[in-house]
Amino acid sequence: MKAIGLPSKGAACLLAVVVLFALASCSGGDGLPWSDDFSDPSSGWQAESDASAEVRYDDGGMLVLVRWPDKLSWASAGRDFSDFGLSAVATQVSGPDDNEYGVLARMQDGQHFYVFAISGDGYYRVVKRDGDQEMQLSGDWAQSDAINQGAASNLLEIICQGETMTMLVNGVPLAQVRDTSYQRGDIGLYAGTFRDPGTGVEIHFDDLTVSEP
Repeated sequence: MKAIGLPSKGAACLLAVVVLFALASCSGGDGLPWSDDFSDPSSGWQAESDASAEVRYDDGGMLVLVRWPDKLSWASAGRDFSDFGLSAVATQVSGPDDNEYGVLARMQDGQHFYVFAISGDGYYRVVKRDGDQEMQLSGDWAQSDAINQGAASNLLEIICQGETMTMLVNGVPLAQVRDTSYQRGDIGLYAGTFRDPGTGVEIHFDDLTVSEP
């Protein structure tokens, strides 16, 4: 069992973010419902790659591969949502289970957003990123049997309604938090490493839908 508060699952990772991906300016209007199965590489996701990470459309999905330790990498949709329900399938393909991956919500830019994170060894948390600071809205990493561990798929869901955000995995509610800092913004799909990335943490995302909450 993982000890809570160790650097491998704590503030150090988010504070070590290297922003690899330029966020597109948000277009007006929520435009819901909206979905993307990533079969069309021109569907508008903003993603870049370098030596530390690779993020791209791949075989009908969105691939996020992080090679360096203590890094996050993501693709952003370039859209603007306020209240919404989001679901996406995330599959861990490779890398150590001591990782993190999930959804970024109400992104203002590359330094201001909410994070719904799970890990390959069955933990989760909800975080607010505010510049160089982060707030753990759901407390430190907590374990849940609802999370499929290792090389497996998980259905991630976020319901954002006003100041309330509810997070679910595989249909099981894990956390409900309240915060008024960000009322609307972009969404992102991300993965991250801790001290030992192994050969790289690789997550594939697919079947994303965004609808009225």
